Amino acid sequence: MKVLAFAATNSSQSINKQLVTYAAEQLRASKDGVTEVEVLDLNDFEMPIYSPDRQRDMGIPQLATEFFAKISEADAVLVSFAEYNGSVTAAWKNIFDWMSRIERKLWQGKPVVFLSATPGPRAGEGVLAYNEMIAPHFGADLKGSAGFGPWQSVWNNDTRALASADEQNKLMTVLSAL
Repeated sequence: MKVLAFAATNSSQSINKQLVTYAAEQLRASKDGVTEVEVLDLNDFEMPIYSPDRQRDMGIPQLATEFFAKISEADAVLVSFAEYNGSVTAAWKNIFDWMSRIERKLWQGKPVVFLSATPGPRAGEGVLAYNEMIAPHFGADLKGSAGFGPWQSVWNNDTRALASADEQNKLMTVLSAL
């Protein structure tokens, strides 16, 4: 099974990049039939801000088509959402908007797992709830979600791993749904 993984943020210091990279490593190490995990960086998919006028004038950017193709090529998708003011980042929203013009069901029926890491105690509750709500409308087969926070309490910077067995079990439980 091929899994596509990414943090839905363009921050180079993102805790969600740390989480999704760690989760990808855990998937690779598991014996659950995962043969390949590709981790994308949203910075490699920067494009003009979506607007109907831009779409009419220039068409859909090649980078949106490439991201959509990455989802097509995967058997499952793993996303870790940064929470900006209770919602998704502008970087992810822009890619999402462009891809939805290629095909509204941009998740293409793929099994998906949503994660979130936040510095606060709500652990991405708002961004996860929003994405869980819209997932079926955009063709996601949502298998589960999990939030991790406050990040400084659940992550061990020295070992670059989740700090407790409970947090590790929570991650592995949701990943096993893929």
